[in-house]
Amino acid sequence: MRIIRHADCRPMPWKNGGGVTTEIMAWPPAAGLDDFDWRISMAQVASGGPFSVFAGIDRTLTVLAGSMELAAGDAAPVALSPRSEPYIFPGDVSTEAKLIDGPVLDFNVMTRRGRISHSVQRLEISEPTRIGVGEGTSLVFFASGSARIGNEKIAALDTLHIEAGPVVLEIELSEAVSLLLVSIRRQ
Repeated sequence: MRIIRHADCRPMPWKNGGGVTTEIMAWPPAAGLDDFDWRISMAQVASGGPFSVFAGIDRTLTVLAGSMELAAGDAAPVALSPRSEPYIFPGDVSTEAKLIDGPVLDFNVMTRRGRISHSVQRLEISEPTRIGVGEGTSLVFFASGSARIGNEKIAALDTLHIEAGPVVLEIELSEAVSLLLVSIRRQ
C-alpha cells in the first residue's frame, strides 16, 4: 500500500487547453494523455464548455464540490453533485458541461477500452470500519475528512494505491469521511 499525497500530485493543462487538472496517478508511469492504460485525476472546472475528447477511453466522473449538468453524446443531460452516483460515459463522444451554481471540483477515472476496465463506488463512513478491496489495482480516494489506517494519517484529497489485493483496510476515524473506491482490472 502506498499513499499518494495530494500535495505531491502534478497539475497539468487539460488536453483541450480549457483548464487545469491534477493528475493523481497514471499507468504506465511515463504515459502521456494519448497513451495511458489508465489515469486518475481531479479537475477544477471554472466554467462550462466542452470536455476533452479521448479516443478509445471509458470515463467515470464524480463531482466532489459544486454541481453541473453533463451531456455526453446522444444521452440525456444528467445533473451531477456531491450527492449523485459516479457517472460513466465514453470519452470519445462530444461531451459538454453546464455549471449550475459556480465552480466544480471533480474526480475522473479513465481506462483504455478493450484493455482495462474500472468501477468507482462512493462510500460515506461515519464510524470506524473495515473495507475489503479485491484483486488487481485499487485506489481509495479520500474526497473529504481524514482517517488513520495503521500508523498512517490520511487527509482529504489523499489517495491510497493498493497493487496486490485482496486486502482488508481497517479505517479509524476522527471525523466522517467520504471515500471513492476505484477498482481497475485488465480485460
